[in-house]
Amino acid sequence: MSYLLVFASILVVFAIAVRGIFTRILMRQLTETLRALAEGSAAVAFEQGKIQFNHINDNFFYERDLMQHEQTLQWFDRAGNLMAQQGVYIVNLPLEKREAVQFQETPRLEAVTLPMMGSNGGEIVGYVRASQSLTEVDQIIQKLDCGLAGGILMALLLSGAGGVWLTRQAMQPIEDSFQRLKQFTADASHEMRSPLMAIKSNVMVALRYPEGMRNTDGEKFEAIASATNQMTQLTEDLLFLARTDGHADLSVQILRRDWENVDLTTTLQKLINLYQTQAEAKQIKLYGRIRENLYVAGDEGQLTRLFVNLIQNALHYTTAGGTISLSAINFGVYIEVEVRDTGVGIAEEDVEKVFERFWRADRTRAYGQGGSGLGLAIARAIVQQHKGAIDVTSQLGIGSCFTVRLPASSPT
Repeated sequence: MSYLLVFASILVVFAIAVRGIFTRILMRQLTETLRALAEGSAAVAFEQGKIQFNHINDNFFYERDLMQHEQTLQWFDRAGNLMAQQGVYIVNLPLEKREAVQFQETPRLEAVTLPMMGSNGGEIVGYVRASQSLTEVDQIIQKLDCGLAGGILMALLLSGAGGVWLTRQAMQPIEDSFQRLKQFTADASHEMRSPLMAIKSNVMVALRYPEGMRNTDGEKFEAIASATNQMTQLTEDLLFLARTDGHADLSVQILRRDWENVDLTTTLQKLINLYQTQAEAKQIKLYGRIRENLYVAGDEGQLTRLFVNLIQNALHYTTAGGTISLSAINFGVYIEVEVRDTGVGIAEEDVEKVFERFWRADRTRAYGQGGSGLGLAIARAIVQQHKGAIDVTSQLGIGSCFTVRLPASSPT
């Protein structure tokens, strides 16, 4: 929409310029017309070289012609006294004893004053003032304003429609490419599951029956099993993200058919108990402050995966002696869950990147050290599917806090 604002600004500036130039030309033409009228009327009052005001009404200008053009003529003597007038408009302007252009507000009119020169050496013998109503000029300018406004509106509508069409035309190849890439990711992830499971099964069988196997072979098989587990998790993560990309609203509609009222209190407490042993092994204190009767409508499996990813992320980046806390509170319309750790933290310039796929705060950390770089991206996708919000606050060297807000529901 920014291009429309720029285009609208250009059109408005153009319209103001056109209006200003047109008004100036119109007023200049009116001034010249009144000047010619005043010059023509200045000669009619002379008889034998003298001004004769009493002959004006008898010999020259017709009231009807002046009324038709909404004009008024006034003759003044040398002292500035009004001696004769033709026309119906009342001119309340003070007489300028020189050549002058004046404007009156009520009624709106323009007046041009010219001095009348005598035949004996150019002596001023009186003044004539020609006036005309600005009603016609105002009407013309009003019509111009309506035309310009209508033209701007029409131009914006056509430009907006054309811009949308051109944008769609330009984005279509990109959209097609994205859809093909998404489909390839989904297909590749799906196809990789079977061979990975086959490798994993064979490795597990070999490790179960180690007779005749050298010690070094056992270590190699364990490394293969670990890598296979990571590759399997990676393909599952890619498959999940591929299914949620691009059609979030449709995905939510499909998922809602299987949604249930999830007891978040129980789910979070189970996860704390599940990861307690792993936390103790790393000398990390893991505890929770979970309120009772916390319910959300959603997919229990996906919600569990959401908080598993957040807890695992905290465990990865919290060193020995640190703490990880889970808190959950009901705020009426939504439930807020915080996963807070005293880990390494995230630099301020990197906070906005934590939900990007494959992004790592420590780029030297290898896959063998755990994680695929997709956990937080999946967490955000799950939150968005459940019409919630997730954000993070962090300080380098102090720790991070991930806050999840999900719409609350009533217990059944």
